[in-house]
Amino acid sequence: MVLRVPKAELPTELRENMVGQLGQVAEPVEVVWHNPAVAMSNLEFSAKLAAWDAADESLKSYAHMAVAAQVGCAWCLDVGYFQALNQNLDPAKASQVPRWRESADFTVLEREVLEYAEAMTNTPPTVTDELHASLLDRLGAAAMVELTAYIAFVNMATRNNTAHGIRSQGFSDACGIPLATRAETPGVASTA
Repeated sequence: MVLRVPKAELPTELRENMVGQLGQVAEPVEVVWHNPAVAMSNLEFSAKLAAWDAADESLKSYAHMAVAAQVGCAWCLDVGYFQALNQNLDPAKASQVPRWRESADFTVLEREVLEYAEAMTNTPPTVTDELHASLLDRLGAAAMVELTAYIAFVNMATRNNTAHGIRSQGFSDACGIPLATRAETPGVASTA
């Protein structure tokens, strides 16, 4: 797949900041920069999301990767794995998120978060009262609201990137452990 919208030229300061943070410029920003108002709103909301602290960062990282694997956003899965490494998450465990059902690495809570992320991502969503209640009981209301909003935003970002044809930029190559491939699930897009 090739980019469906060509990259736009970013302002020098923004380009330099991205290279400083990620080592390179993120293609989704270059593509969306054709409409700077949309790009800046996305960047600003992403920064606000990063400041939220009611839900555990590792749970949000795993949820992000689960959504990316389900939607088939190679860029989001790639950068999510890279960011998990930078958050000092176990890279072997993080690499298994696309195959979390087959992996014994995840706790009961992490499995519920991964299931919740996928249930929110399904069209239509398949979140059950039981799953929501269990997570609400385990996390508390503030963290549950945050986790839900975080997963909703990740759905928007993954679907935006996929629709524009944005693919992996190789961020996860620095992780040292290959990212597992998603097991085929009926009715779910492949990440291949």
